[in-house]
Amino acid sequence: MNKTLFLAAAASALPVMGTAQDLVTRTRVGLADAPNTLTFRLTAYDLYSSDPATKAAFEALFTDFITARPDWKIETQLQTGNIGQEQARLLQQTQAGRGPDCAMIDSSQLALFKDNGVLKPMNDVFSDAEVADLFPFVRDAVTDADGNVLAWWWFTDLRVLYRDTSVVPDAPQTWEDLKSAALSAVEQGREGILFNGGRWEGTAFDWLANVWAQDATLVDDNGAPVFASGENREKVLTAIAYYQDLVDSGAAPARVTSITDYDSFNAAAAAGSAAMFIGGNWQYGQLRNTLPPETFANWEVSEIPGPTADQRATGTGGWTIAALTDDPAKASLCGEIAKDIYAGPGNAAQGLLPTSAAIYDQYDTYDGPEYDLFSAALQNGVARPGAAIYPELSNQIQIMLGDVLSGTATPEAALDTADAAVQAAFDRQ
Repeated sequence: MNKTLFLAAAASALPVMGTAQDLVTRTRVGLADAPNTLTFRLTAYDLYSSDPATKAAFEALFTDFITARPDWKIETQLQTGNIGQEQARLLQQTQAGRGPDCAMIDSSQLALFKDNGVLKPMNDVFSDAEVADLFPFVRDAVTDADGNVLAWWWFTDLRVLYRDTSVVPDAPQTWEDLKSAALSAVEQGREGILFNGGRWEGTAFDWLANVWAQDATLVDDNGAPVFASGENREKVLTAIAYYQDLVDSGAAPARVTSITDYDSFNAAAAAGSAAMFIGGNWQYGQLRNTLPPETFANWEVSEIPGPTADQRATGTGGWTIAALTDDPAKASLCGEIAKDIYAGPGNAAQGLLPTSAAIYDQYDTYDGPEYDLFSAALQNGVARPGAAIYPELSNQIQIMLGDVLSGTATPEAALDTADAAVQAAFDRQ
């Protein structure tokens, strides 16, 4: 029997699958009576996205995936936007034997999961060539010392400066340039510069670009926190003072202390209220899809300014997918979800930056001029340290910035408090 006839015969023997509406529900992908079940804890940014185009694209990808595997159903569990809290809960449940089979793990938390030994290899899904094609910082993060693939970092991202060129025509090159442009925008009735300042991971991560631009170090080679000692201390204080001055001068509105998501920036752009904001590269596509063409034409992206024009940094983040089950079949299916749905097709559907060099050449999505800027900015990209203490370090940075920006603590006192808490957490590890 030739291959075509064989596939046709095999297909006719499979259970009849339903329509996309039947196969993708709010809590399940696949037929309800499928004999095998995989639990998958995911974020609300793709299959269950509030953006209709993104939701439709992932519904199609999941439908094709499960149609080819009619003996499986995927029971989905949604995480909230509170990354730190959700990831801590995921780790605790997994350690207690109550976690999902497969889950999205934020790249900032991956080292913690690795150190706790809860990630299961997915080696049979990913070839040596595919692993080798990952960017070096990604490859180091998802493999262990023996070369086992413990997760798949399916997209990375970076932070850039968005500006309305009708208000800020020239890209600020330094912190002082940005403050001056923001104050000028305030005089024109706009909010000058918006950034995350509330209690969540985005606040710490976005602000850290200002620390990394000064070549400061958060942890040493042993993963011990050193952010508040020696030269690092002065650089961290300088970065705190920069944010504090933006708020105190009015260049940034006081409401930044309550911003805990990037959607707030899209809303401000749509309302015409903000002149600039520090946001993620993925927001470029969101703005293009939601703003009127004549409004979107005014928005441009540029690298985040540094203390000088030659001092630049941007954080590189993103999400991974990892197997948390001892069942080899489920671990493989988890890897296949990462490979067949997210890494490549999922990247292109959302315009998210792939972690594999080859994917950039496979999709027309990455032909736009904005990706030239993103590529250039990634040359100054810095990944969060692969240290188990990072989640607590981030938590304390969030508290520290909130206290300083709200005026309840001086930079020095807030840094000392953060340092004491992080050091105590490190000593308990």
